[in-house]
Amino acid sequence: MKKLLSFFALLAGMFAMQAVLADGNFETGKQKAQVCAACHGANGISTSDQFPILAGQYYDYLVQALHEYKDGARKNPIMGNMAAGLSDQDIKDLATYFSTLPGPLHTLPRPD
Repeated sequence: MKKLLSFFALLAGMFAMQAVLADGNFETGKQKAQVCAACHGANGISTSDQFPILAGQYYDYLVQALHEYKDGARKNPIMGNMAAGLSDQDIKDLATYFSTLPGPLHTLPRPD
């Protein structure tokens, strides 16, 4: 039982550390993410396998993916349109929000 509690404490610390390393604003990202819930679910946990779970995803991955949708490197008409109007700060805010949410992905911060 102690090992399990230690694991969850370590995991929570890693999520907190990831939030500190992010360049965006959690609260602003939360507000901007309301439109994302239609496909990606409340709190970034999609209930459909057609849409990826964003909660707990790596911050850097989310930033890269949104930039690639925005500039057309990733081809998806829905996400391309959604990302087209995002500023760099919008992308950082959204990535901060989703990356710091607990999710079923159990991702860990990347080592430096």
